[in-house]
Amino acid sequence: MTVAFLGLGAIGAPMARRVAARERELRVWNRTRARAEALARELDVHAADTPADAARGATVVITCLPTSNELQALLDGGLESALEPGAVVVDCTSGSPEATRAIAARLAARGVGFVDAPVSGGVSGAEQGTLTVMCGGDASTVDRVRPVLESFGRKIVHVGPVGAGMAVKAVNNILLAAHVWTLGEGLALLARSGVPASTALDVINASSGRSNSSQNLFPERVVGRAFPRTFRLALLDKDAATAAAALRDARVPSPLLQLTAELMRLAHVALGEEADHVEAVKVIEEWAGVRIG
Repeated sequence: MTVAFLGLGAIGAPMARRVAARERELRVWNRTRARAEALARELDVHAADTPADAARGATVVITCLPTSNELQALLDGGLESALEPGAVVVDCTSGSPEATRAIAARLAARGVGFVDAPVSGGVSGAEQGTLTVMCGGDASTVDRVRPVLESFGRKIVHVGPVGAGMAVKAVNNILLAAHVWTLGEGLALLARSGVPASTALDVINASSGRSNSSQNLFPERVVGRAFPRTFRLALLDKDAATAAAALRDARVPSPLLQLTAELMRLAHVALGEEADHVEAVKVIEEWAGVRIG
């Protein structure tokens, strides 16, 4: 296949490396051209001047962008006209289910296939090719692009029609936000009760309250006070807001998750653009007047 990869951020770049290791012809594009040129030299592939140049003649076009708005802007800016009938756009953005369905319908009118394929697993998963990929779209279209998805994904699940992948990703990430926040509140109480966070986590991780946050995130980041920037709080805020909006649009009663999204917004405002998502706990510490770690 000829593959175009658009968006070479923290997760997009290692995903593109995995694609380059398997596919013979890869073209890359990034809004910051220097990043695309550096990766192209590393991989010995072509750095395109524009998204349209990257996509022209490509069998599969992978996008890994901040939101669905950026994909719509690229389509409006010339990408759509460069896509050839029979090509497939694979959108790995963590985007809006509603916007995704509109984009897929827009491309279908040109004979272009579409799969929404957001990923989970972070930078390390992208580097190791062990991401979970949640795919929305027609089953036959998902099967067509599966060989490319397998270059960076270990678990590839067809979750439903177009938009379903984005919906699953949004729910997954707002649950992550809820786990981080509720665990932080619980540990703040235990800190006030004289229970060290490491001791509390030892018990919780052997009990029914355990989660990925308690097992894999809090021991290093909250107890150890090391907050590597593997996933920015700004992005978790964005994903939680997407999930909250989808819940409202579907008229699903969701008081807890709506509050979770608002708490992520408040933490993002308080801590800034570069904070790691687990640093939201620092807001809880400030409000409670305790230090958990």
